[in-house]
Amino acid sequence: MSDSPIITARGVTRVLPGPVPVTLVDGIDLTIEEGGMVAITGPSGSGKSSLLYLLGLLDAPTAGDVLVSGQSTARLDEDARARLRLTSLGFVFQFHFLLPEFSALENVMLPMRALAAMPERRMREHAAGLLERLGLAGHLQKTPDKLSGGQRQRVAIARSLANTPRVILADEPTGNLDSASTAQVLAIFRELVAAHDTTIVMVTHDLNLAAAADHRIHVVDGRLAPVPAG
Repeated sequence: MSDSPIITARGVTRVLPGPVPVTLVDGIDLTIEEGGMVAITGPSGSGKSSLLYLLGLLDAPTAGDVLVSGQSTARLDEDARARLRLTSLGFVFQFHFLLPEFSALENVMLPMRALAAMPERRMREHAAGLLERLGLAGHLQKTPDKLSGGQRQRVAIARSLANTPRVILADEPTGNLDSASTAQVLAIFRELVAAHDTTIVMVTHDLNLAAAADHRIHVVDGRLAPVPAG
């Protein structure tokens, strides 16, 4: 475990340029320690997802810096940012973004192929192991259209784990799921934290999911705000 916080934001700001610039994130400072589950909450349009994309290096701040395990990313070029995403961060979205022409197994292998750190046979074994761990042993060769919504999201979670990241960033991971599938995703996240010391950072409107988190970050108008009572 690193002595540094797993993610640190220092004065992070994101402004959309234009005739009337729009500030999505406004000077946020925060630290996220390794291990545990962090929920980012706030009203629609408050900047929650924009903040998550900045923390996950999917977007670059207009000002400020994001540090991953103490490493500044402000001066990294896009290739270096992409490499850091591949090695340290995993992503789960509300809409799973599985490639429809690929099987569940092949979808999970995509990040491993991008990183190219192991031979093909080992990739297949690792992807199969992840899917089996998430209760999908009988579905490895199925394409996304042959899977339920909850199964597709579990494939997406397996894909996010492909390169053994230290952090999973999830944007409304249960927003498209029924209550039973939501409970499954929460159980998976809890197991990842408890057994593997993975850090989960998730944007959610689901107050029950937010209440299950170890820490909560509340965002209003692009700034940190007190977490509402209750």
